[in-house]
This record gives sequence, structure tokens and C-alpha cells, in this order.
Amino acid sequence: MALIVQTINLQKTYMLGKVPVNALRGVNLEVESGDFVAVVGPSGSGKSTLLNLIGALDKPTEGKVIIDGVDVSTLNEDELAELRRRVGFVFQFFNLIPRLTASENVELPLAIAGVKKRQRKEKTADLLKAVGLSERAGHNPTELSGGEQQRVAIARALANNPRFLLLDEPTGNIDSKTADILISLLKRLNEERGVTIIMITHDPNIARQAKHIVHILDGRIVDDASSMGGGS
Repeated sequence: MALIVQTINLQKTYMLGKVPVNALRGVNLEVESGDFVAVVGPSGSGKSTLLNLIGALDKPTEGKVIIDGVDVSTLNEDELAELRRRVGFVFQFFNLIPRLTASENVELPLAIAGVKKRQRKEKTADLLKAVGLSERAGHNPTELSGGEQQRVAIARALANNPRFLLLDEPTGNIDSKTADILISLLKRLNEERGVTIIMITHDPNIARQAKHIVHILDGRIVDDASSMGGGS
């Protein structure tokens, strides 16, 4: 398997007034193409900071993020924008456009990328079928359940054939039964379509569905899951 994501001694320090806050303290992580990795830890452990750095939404204080063998720190703004288009982002609160239908939300990134209309329609239909929402294609987000909205968000994230998906607490805003359905979908996309997934979660039960689990605590990767404690 080819290495798709690598972080080397990744560190991130924020200033809270005059007080430095060490969100990440030297994280080394490797993710291969076709993997399904869950990064699990309590609130404040550094999970979302790690995701933002991997997705080139933020810059590290020290260390490197390497995507497909390219050091992200060497890219200019245009190259960073192009890199972000090769990453599928899925967030806790869906971020769908309310006035657009499910189909139109999925089609939007294809339109922005300049894909021809017929190809957009075909790709959108295929993606909605893949997430089990063909019959809901014409519904607006307000007419969909939380789980359905998250599935639309996943379809949209897959629209431009991203190198990998980054999911930030994708089950955090839905009930446990719906979360199980969503994780089953992610496993199917990973196994049948070879989609590489990096998922941030605070829920160990959700994390266990992934192929590999990375435990993070106080900005460091730890080996002992029992040291994680509770979180919200």
C-alpha cells in the first residue's frame, strides 16, 4: 500500500492571551491508501487540530505534514487550494446549503470544478445511490433527518474523487442507531470503493469499527487506550 498521509513531529501551539497552549506535542502518524483510521480521544486532546493540519486548513508550529510525498509547507496558496480540493471534508454539523436539494448539494463541487452538466448529473446520481439516498435526491436539507444530511455530506465530499476523506466527529450530531448506519456506510465505501478514511471521534465504540485506531491524549499519541478516560 502507498503512503498517502504522513505527519512528522507535528506540533501546534496557540496563544491564549499571553499563555501558550500546546495543542499538539510531536505527533507522528502514517496512513496508507485504502486504510480506515480512527483518531480517538477526549475533548481537548488535539484531534480536531490534527485534522485541520492534515487537511491544510491550518499550519503547524513545527513539524511536517506530507500528502502523497509532498511537504505541505512547501506549497503556495494556489497549490494549497488545489490540495484542499483533493481532500473530502465531512464535519459534525453537515454544512449543507439549505436552499439546495440533496442532489444540488452533491453536484455543487462538480459544477465549481467545471465538470460538464451531463457528467455532473451522472456522478451525482451514482454518489447518492452509493449512500442510499436516490429517493431523497429532490429533498432540501430541512426535509432530511440528521443521518440523511450526513450521508449527503459524505456524497458531496466524494464528488471530486478525493485522495482521502477527513471526518470530524461525523456521528456527534446524530443518535446512536443512526450512527451505526453511518459507520456501516463508511466501512462499505472503504471496503468496496477503496476510499481512504481518517475519522476523528471521541467515541471508542465508533472507533472500533475502523481498521486502525490511533489514541491521542494531551496532544500526543498514546499506546494505552485505558489511559484515555472519558470525554465529550
